Amino acid sequence: MLGLNLAELKRCIERFAGRDGVHPTGIAPLSLFRASAPSEPAQGVYEPALCIVAQGSKRVMLADEVYRYDPAHILMVSVGLPVVCQVIEASPKSPFLGLHIQLDPGQIGELFLAEGPPERPGRPQRGLAVSRAEPPLLDAVVRLMLLLDSPRDIRVLAPLVLREITYRLLVGEHGLQLWQIAAENGHARRVAAAIRWLRDNLARPLSIEALAREVHLSPSGLHHQFKAVTAMSPLQYQKRLRLQEARRLMLSEGLDAASAGFRVGYESPSQFSREYRRLFGQPPQRDLALLRTACQPVQGERRAVS
Repeated sequence: MLGLNLAELKRCIERFAGRDGVHPTGIAPLSLFRASAPSEPAQGVYEPALCIVAQGSKRVMLADEVYRYDPAHILMVSVGLPVVCQVIEASPKSPFLGLHIQLDPGQIGELFLAEGPPERPGRPQRGLAVSRAEPPLLDAVVRLMLLLDSPRDIRVLAPLVLREITYRLLVGEHGLQLWQIAAENGHARRVAAAIRWLRDNLARPLSIEALAREVHLSPSGLHHQFKAVTAMSPLQYQKRLRLQEARRLMLSEGLDAASAGFRVGYESPSQFSREYRRLFGQPPQRDLALLRTACQPVQGERRAVS
């Protein structure tokens, strides 16, 4: 059953993603990705999503942790996380084929209320995990893909299938991640609120004490729970977001390094350059020169989360 579902997914992605790159579809949360060669590591932010590979394999790095997934495994993300991603198996004859389904927090909350929490909620779970690809989940994903052949059915049927996919994730191997984010008073949900605050206030100075009060945790509790979910401290998380946004501003809006650094909250250009080089391996000007020589592949990979 698993093999049949993967074969059907592969055929569908090949039909609707005939060339390399990211391909949006008529089903808004669903996008497809194809690559005919391995990619360079690329920085990006993964939003809550289900990512499936029908052919090839991909590597995702969260802080110092490395996750690899392939046709036998899925990747699930429950909160926004800054990561490094890389296609590691792909060729013109056997391209990387993947899909990405954005998860709806509102739908997760509805299912949480309908089904109730797990008996043992446990400690906060990492916001990113790789698990086995189960036939019932893949069957629902195949049915979602096949709706692309029937555009008139998408408006009515796609929400039902997306709800089933979310349910399959909730009762699956790493469903506790999603349950915890939906739990009204859970620590993981408070971490998710802290993440939203950091992303909405990127350029503001970070006070751990103030952020802890904002999400109703103690400073030590915030640090511990935040690291459990994201594999990094709030300060490390903010720093990665700032540097990634500064890189985007320089590449897409033409800002110089000092202006981009100031825009994301750095007051010292030298500190910005040091931290930029530490994360991206090159000082800003050299990094941008290298990026512009291969601008399209880098931008495509940045958006792709399959």
